[in-house]
Amino acid sequence: MSSEKQAVHDFWDRESCGEAAFLAASDQVGYRAQSRERYRVEPYIAEFAQFHRYRGKRVLEIGVGLGADHQEFAEAGAQLWGIDLTPRAVDHTRRRLTLLGLQSELSEGDAENLPFEDGWFDLVYSWGVLHHTPQTARAIAEVHRVLKPGGEAKIMIYHRYSFVGYFLWVRYALLRLAPWTSLDRIYAQYLESPGTKAYSVPAAKALFHQFSAVDIDIVLSPGDLLLPHTGQRHRGLLLQLAQTLWPRRLIQRVFPGQGLFMLIRAIR
Repeated sequence: MSSEKQAVHDFWDRESCGEAAFLAASDQVGYRAQSRERYRVEPYIAEFAQFHRYRGKRVLEIGVGLGADHQEFAEAGAQLWGIDLTPRAVDHTRRRLTLLGLQSELSEGDAENLPFEDGWFDLVYSWGVLHHTPQTARAIAEVHRVLKPGGEAKIMIYHRYSFVGYFLWVRYALLRLAPWTSLDRIYAQYLESPGTKAYSVPAAKALFHQFSAVDIDIVLSPGDLLLPHTGQRHRGLLLQLAQTLWPRRLIQRVFPGQGLFMLIRAIR
């Protein structure tokens, strides 16, 4: 494993995404509470994933995290596989499904080197993961490889021109008297794991150039809206004040395209 990928592994193996914010206990009650909160603050996930459509279909999730979306696919009756770079996430998801009497083939794995044969899956799904791997383009090529002809990829990666990016730039560039600091560097150093990337829409389309059709939507994330549970890594009085004053309804109405989440649907 490269040093860059090891850094990503170590970051997420300390705490899976959302674990501290949402998961009070690793039991059935805790996991269900985490799901409720996840879909409350990110209601567009269910519309994007359309879990119910994949009953009997072969589905791969790359980056299972705490397993909420994986649970939804399992409950919908998908033939399900899941991989994650970290044993922590695999353990969480396996425990979750076992408690709920659900099944999936789960394993540790690398998105850049998927351990599956060509043309195997009807759907490859990944929410907020592939921008963390060092060679995102290689991971997207792997998604294309393992999909059946006509199969779907549903992938969320980060959008470069977002309020989250602007907030971080103000705090870590402008207020440090370094306004020349690029957004790319800001995302890589200050948003989640080391080397995190964010893409413009044209750059995202280039990543998916092998696919026959690509559709992209931008949505405002909880971070863009400065919802109270966001910003655990960037706490402080400035954030608390901004969360109190931030005009969320105006932002949702006027700037919907300045969100962090880029929802990509692509057909092989």
